[in-house]
Amino acid sequence: MEYNSPSLLDAGTVRASLANGIGTVSFEHPKSNSLPGRLLGELAEQIRRLGEEPEARVIVLRSEGTAVFCAGASFDEFRAVSDAESGRRFFSGFAQVVLAMIRAPKFVVTRVQGKVAGGGVGLIAASDYALAAAGADLKLSELAVGIGPFVVGPVIERKIGLAAFSALAVDADWRSAEWGERHGLYAELLETRPGLDARLRDFTRKLAGFNPEAMRRLKETFWAGTERWPELLAARAEISGSLVLSDYTKRALAK
Repeated sequence: MEYNSPSLLDAGTVRASLANGIGTVSFEHPKSNSLPGRLLGELAEQIRRLGEEPEARVIVLRSEGTAVFCAGASFDEFRAVSDAESGRRFFSGFAQVVLAMIRAPKFVVTRVQGKVAGGGVGLIAASDYALAAAGADLKLSELAVGIGPFVVGPVIERKIGLAAFSALAVDADWRSAEWGERHGLYAELLETRPGLDARLRDFTRKLAGFNPEAMRRLKETFWAGTERWPELLAARAEISGSLVLSDYTKRALAK
């Protein structure tokens, strides 16, 4: 199969459901749950929709499969970027998902069942609470392909602090799930995937019974000071969109 074929660029799905006060947004893609621009747009839209739904008290973000939570941006779509504007539009997709998550007036609880890379780390950082299974190692791989974690950088830095973010961004290699919990990306680390799912079920049921107004106001305090992030993330998307056109990045992607 040609990985840059239109069929693969169009692959993947985003699904949303609502039951017992718990809204769930799930995504999947055959290439390690990577996220092309189309899926990023759908993720942002479904999160916004559940944020506006009165019956939804809490939002769960999850992916399908067992091995990988999210491989980050679609390298196949990277290869298709031909100018700075299309690059900016692509990286703006991650900005829109991050903004949808932090602006939703409900807690976003993320289930991380496996490894996560690149922009996927940004989704975890934009969560209000992340539950992970053992083996959910993570890395920011952007520098290794000639760009940097510019768009997701602000939300990761806010979550774990500048020192830990700098270490993660500069050493573009795997960190253990235990590292993620120790630095606050994961609120809880469960030993097994069945244990992860049991904890997710019990925890979200409990949240769904809490006062929604109290949760809304508490979330506002979590993300106070991010009012200018739309402009900040747009500027960061321009940086990534220009760097992806460099000869270095094209050679790195070709490998």
